[in-house]
Amino acid sequence: MELLRPSSAGEAAAALGNGSVALAGGTDLVPLLRDHLVTADTLVHVADAVPRGIDGTTIGAGTTLAQLQVDPQIPQALGEACTQAASPQLRAMGTIGGNLLQATRCWYWRLGFDCWLHGGERCLAKDGAHREHAIFGNELCASAHPSDVAAALIALGATLRTTARELPVAELYRLPTQDDRDVTTLAAGELILELDVPAPDASTYLKAMDRRKWAFPLVGVAAARSGAEIRIALAGVAPIPWALPSIDALDDATPLPGTAYKIEIARALVRRALADIGGPSR
Repeated sequence: MELLRPSSAGEAAAALGNGSVALAGGTDLVPLLRDHLVTADTLVHVADAVPRGIDGTTIGAGTTLAQLQVDPQIPQALGEACTQAASPQLRAMGTIGGNLLQATRCWYWRLGFDCWLHGGERCLAKDGAHREHAIFGNELCASAHPSDVAAALIALGATLRTTARELPVAELYRLPTQDDRDVTTLAAGELILELDVPAPDASTYLKAMDRRKWAFPLVGVAAARSGAEIRIALAGVAPIPWALPSIDALDDATPLPGTAYKIEIARALVRRALADIGGPSR
C-alpha cells in the first residue's frame, strides 16, 4: 500500500479514485481497512491538504473533535455532540470532516455478512437481532447512522464546502437505493474542505446510549432555535442523520419489533431539547 501526502486540496482530490482512499484522523478508516471492509491501493493523507481550525462560523474539515468541544465560538449543540462522541483519545484524532463520513455500526455490515448494504438481497437486521437499528428510512436498509456531530450540524443549518461545490450538510446524505447503495452524495474525487456553522439563538444536543460515556447513540437529538425557526435532527435512528420536522413526525416512524422503544426515547429527548432552547413542547 502506498501513502501519499499532498500539500493542497487540488492535489489530494486529483489523487483520489482508482483504488485510493482519503485518510484524515484514521479513527474510522483504519479499523475498516484492518477488517477488509474497505480496500485501497493508496492512502491519501489529507492533513496538509484541508483547512484546520476555527475562524468565527467557519470550521476547517481537518479540525479535531477535541478542538471543537472546548472552543467558545462553537454553538452549544455542536460542542455537546463533540464532547459526547467517542473517547478522549479518539476525539483527539478524529476530524469533523471524517466524522461526517463514518460508516454504519450495524453489526451485520461490520462483520462482513452479505447484507443489503454490502450488495446482498435483504437487510439481515429485519430477520435478526436489531435492537440498535433504524426507525426511519428503513425500507431497504435498517442500519443506523452513528454521527452525533452530523445531527448537530443539520439542526444548526450548517453548510459545507467541498473541492467541487457548496451544499447544506443535510444534502451530503441520501437514503440508499437499489441502484446506488451509498449513503452520501460525495463523489469519488471530492473532499470536504470546511463548514460554515451559523450561530443560533439557542441550541442543544441530548443523547441516549447504552453506557454513560463513550458509546454510539441509540437516539441522539439536536435542536436549534434561530428567531422563530426551530430545527431538529436525530442520530442513531435512520441510515442517515434524520431531520425531524416536528415532534409529531415521530408518529410516522416505522420501527422494527425490537426498535419501537427508540420512539419513546426520541419523544422524551425532543421534548427536553425543545424546553432547553425555549421552544414549544410540540
